[in-house]
Amino acid sequence: MQQLSAQDAQFLYLQTSNNLTHVTGIALYDQSTAHGGKVRFKDIIKHVESRLDTSPVFKRRLKRLPLDFDFPYWIEDNFFDLEHHITHVRLPDPGDWRQFCIHISRYHSRPMDMNRPLWDMYVVEGLDGLPDVPKGSYAIVTRVHHAAIDGASAAHFFAAISDLDAKGTRAIPAPKTPYELGKDPSSYETIRRATFSNMMSPVKMAQTMLRFTPALWEGLQKSLKSEDGSAKVPFTRFNQNVSPHKVFDAVGFQLDDMKKIRALAEGSTLNDVVLAVCSGALRLYLAHHGELPDDSLIAVAPINARSKKSGNADKPGNNISAMNVALATHLKNPVSRLQTIRDTTQQTKAAKSGLSARMMTDLSKHIPGATMAGVARVLVNGQFAPQLCNLFISNVPGPQVPLYMNGAKTITQYGMAPLSDGMGLFIATPSYNGEITFGITSCRNIMPDVHFFRECLKASYEELFTIAVKTAQKSASTKKPAKKTPVKKTPVKKVSAKKTARTPAKPTAKRKTTS
Repeated sequence: MQQLSAQDAQFLYLQTSNNLTHVTGIALYDQSTAHGGKVRFKDIIKHVESRLDTSPVFKRRLKRLPLDFDFPYWIEDNFFDLEHHITHVRLPDPGDWRQFCIHISRYHSRPMDMNRPLWDMYVVEGLDGLPDVPKGSYAIVTRVHHAAIDGASAAHFFAAISDLDAKGTRAIPAPKTPYELGKDPSSYETIRRATFSNMMSPVKMAQTMLRFTPALWEGLQKSLKSEDGSAKVPFTRFNQNVSPHKVFDAVGFQLDDMKKIRALAEGSTLNDVVLAVCSGALRLYLAHHGELPDDSLIAVAPINARSKKSGNADKPGNNISAMNVALATHLKNPVSRLQTIRDTTQQTKAAKSGLSARMMTDLSKHIPGATMAGVARVLVNGQFAPQLCNLFISNVPGPQVPLYMNGAKTITQYGMAPLSDGMGLFIATPSYNGEITFGITSCRNIMPDVHFFRECLKASYEELFTIAVKTAQKSASTKKPAKKTPVKKTPVKKVSAKKTARTPAKPTAKRKTTS
């Protein structure tokens, strides 16, 4: 029997008709690289069928218990039908980017069938109007419920159905032993396990609280109050209740260019640059609407809690923590914002100020299913969310080599994520093959001009990149030339008049630059 963990179950309990808790991955494919230059819909179905062994997510469904008196179980779907999970559509002419974003938004806004395995795919053709996308390209939009995967396991899930080349070499080898899908537990077993869990929960929770007590109050005071006693998290339009009508847009940048920006703040990471780009965009967007608060916006950044040595990247489910990051949106200078974000993230990691997130993760393991379900219903009403953060920003590193599917090369990837009342903006930044994309998820009542926020992201990035290039050029021009070491003169030896063979110098490879 496979029972959901507390983290997995909370994504079920937090779901409402307006707040759907599934994640959506969008991948664009160039079918000109496929055999014969054509990929048919039935080819995609056949390919997915050949990869059903790569993850148990494909063929298992949920079994929820009455009144949620314990966490649900994963059990095998005895009526699994692959073709009911993959659908097909074509954009109307001209098939431009705006139509594509609207189509993706509507698909992401639909609830999933909770009685079947919690994933589905949407094949979208007719993308000839998309900029910088080869003619004949198509997209595969994949939804998976957050109860089944987190960011790290989602990256593994998508890589497992991909190939390393157009010939079909698997990106991830087939598992040596079949995954256990889960058996339907008997009534006696579910009652026995639920009773034991509920009896032990108070004891385990007390132990967890005692472990965190010395730093608990100090951490809570620092996280909720600033030096002048005012609330740290300002209220913005993103802290409203969300509607069921989600919106999507995205933009991508070259990873090498993003890394050049790191030089503006010594010791900064790529994640710091991502946060700084988002910070500048938020400042531009809110200032445009006359809504820029005096205090810095606060973002929650999820952290992968899986150990690199554990080798459990292929394990579905959730194993995440998070940290709060002040985005320095109150600072006008973009370099100062990046440097402040760098200092904040370094202090957060050094002081382990992710205490509250780690503590809540640890406590959630010991809360009975019925209690967690009840708490979730209170939290989703939006009364507490404005005190926690303004938005989510998630950076999930992906494969930096080209991937294929049915011989079609993956051009780019985007991501969408769940929202919740009081947290109506999520920026997902997956990276793939030298590019990082910023996928925007919001809803129509909060961000009706999502296309304008995309332009704000571009402007914020261009501002930082331009400064980084100018700073690098100035630094190179001011470097003093190295002192020449005097060379001792040696007598010239007589050389035979006979011609000597010379080895031609090898030409140096030109460096490719991207703008």
